[in-house]
Amino acid sequence: MKKFPQVAAIAGSILLATVALSAHADDGLIRLKSASSVAQTADKLEAVLKAKGMTVFTRINHTKGAESVGLSLRPTEVVVFGNPKIGTLLMNCSPQMAIDLPQKTLIQEDEQGQVWLSYNDPQYLAERHDIQGCEKPLKRLPVH
Repeated sequence: MKKFPQVAAIAGSILLATVALSAHADDGLIRLKSASSVAQTADKLEAVLKAKGMTVFTRINHTKGAESVGLSLRPTEVVVFGNPKIGTLLMNCSPQMAIDLPQKTLIQEDEQGQVWLSYNDPQYLAERHDIQGCEKPLKRLPVH
């Protein structure tokens, strides 16, 4: 799989230490290890996305949601973000792409206390939605 400079730039800006564990896993997710907490990683991600002109639509704290109904969950957040100019081009190529847009990034802590940042591999999305003739906007996805 070819690497795109935006992945390294955004990941490097967000995380103190990252390790790409899955460039194109069977499940279509790219996973990066973070040296920061879930909240700190989400804060960094949100700041970098906004600095790059992305719209951060919402940030979901699943741990607080679980607590609100008397349940527990390890630290888990999702940041929902995108760029309507790019997303619209992709949805015009393949209307089904709308199910995966706007983009989402999952930040979670595992059983060992390690924090992970996970997001959909844009190449996987291109294959999933049979994107043809729209490779240029696909490459402009912020975590591509």
